[in-house]
Amino acid sequence: MSEKKLIVGIADMKLGQNGEKLITYALGSCIGICLYDSQIKLAALIHIMLPLNMEAGRKNTFKYADTGIRETLRQMEIRGARRMGITAKIAGGAKMFAVSGGIIGSVGQRNSESVHQVLKREGIRLAWEDVGGTVARTMEFDSATGNGTIRSYGHPEIKF
Repeated sequence: MSEKKLIVGIADMKLGQNGEKLITYALGSCIGICLYDSQIKLAALIHIMLPLNMEAGRKNTFKYADTGIRETLRQMEIRGARRMGITAKIAGGAKMFAVSGGIIGSVGQRNSESVHQVLKREGIRLAWEDVGGTVARTMEFDSATGNGTIRSYGHPEIKF
């Protein structure tokens, strides 16, 4: 039996159900957000790049923590998820470049803070996180169990 993996690109989101696995690569300063409703085994994985959507016309919803999380919750609710039953697990937000001061060096931290604020505002419980550090991560999430794996070069695999 081949296991179906849905690849979530940068500034992208996918929903998975019925044992589908969601995977995203290259989470540096970006953050991967796994949202899960265990009652209906509906999983979502968002790969956000930036904390807030300031784009005129807001073309790419999933590029930003604020609009990406809200739109994903909306799509999950359309498929039967209940807000009070959804939990979140996040990873990423690394400091990828040694930049003294400046806004570039703190993008990962700002992303992490924004994700925390949006989840709180939306009433979603943060069940687990692996943020910060200086390494890029690959995040895989299983819609059957709500569990996942973080892999990063030169580091042991993390199960969550």
